[in-house]
Amino acid sequence: MGAQAVGNTRAAWHLMRTAPAPAARTERHHRLKGELARGEHRGETMDRRQIEVTAGGRVWYLLDVERRTVWIGRACTGHPKATDR
Repeated sequence: MGAQAVGNTRAAWHLMRTAPAPAARTERHHRLKGELARGEHRGETMDRRQIEVTAGGRVWYLLDVERRTVWIGRACTGHPKATDR
C-alpha cells in the first residue's frame, strides 16, 4: 500500500496515531457497520474502524481504548469484499 500511495498511507498512519476515533464520522475515516463493527484481539472485543487510503485501498484496525493502541487487522490496496454485503 505504501508503494502505491505513499502520501495517503502516511496520512492514514498519522490519523491512527493522533485521532484513531474521530468525533465526527467522515466518508474516509469511520467505524465499520453491522457485524464488521466489532472485532476481537487477544480475547477482547473492540470497535473496528476503517480509513480509506485510496479509492479501493483500506486500512481496518481495532481500537484498544484501554491500552491507547490500534491493532491493524487489514491493509489492502483492493476494496474489501466483506463490505459489499
